[in-house]
Amino acid sequence: METTLSQSTLDQAVGTRWEIDPLHSEILFKIKHLVISTVTGSFQKFQGGMVANGKEFDGATISLEIDVKSISTGQEARDAHLKAADFFEAETFPTIHFQSISFDKTETGIYKLTGKLTLKGVTKEVELTAEYGGTEKDHYGNTKIGFEVSGVINRKEFGLSFNSLTETGGLALGENVKLIGNVQLVKV
Repeated sequence: METTLSQSTLDQAVGTRWEIDPLHSEILFKIKHLVISTVTGSFQKFQGGMVANGKEFDGATISLEIDVKSISTGQEARDAHLKAADFFEAETFPTIHFQSISFDKTETGIYKLTGKLTLKGVTKEVELTAEYGGTEKDHYGNTKIGFEVSGVINRKEFGLSFNSLTETGGLALGENVKLIGNVQLVKV
């Protein structure tokens, strides 16, 4: 992926640099289908990182870029539909961007992550929760940290408004999408 505005924001930040380890990280989403079950999907390609001051992460600058074409729900036909104009329009909007505004510790190991999410050309402020998992050295001597990031967005606010009706007149897809990022970062 190309370097983006988000990456340049990280480049300008001062502090300890951390990059996402894509081999040990995942970006997931969950949405209700027919209001009776949940469909889970993921994005297979993403990059980003964090710049923090010291061992505490309060005030860190965080950036993430996701390749929309890497969406996977385990069903090729559904994935193709999600990439098409009804949903993500991956040809026109190939990336999803997140840039932090603030990263504030709310209690031991829990942070409130506020940032700007740009999806399908629409930028909205979102609030997520980040749970710090710890710090360890891997068997190569690299220092790594882990976070589980979660939150909910309304897909319609980002122009993902496609839906269909069931036989009983209900909507086939829920409006709220749960976001989950299990992220491991390596100290640069």
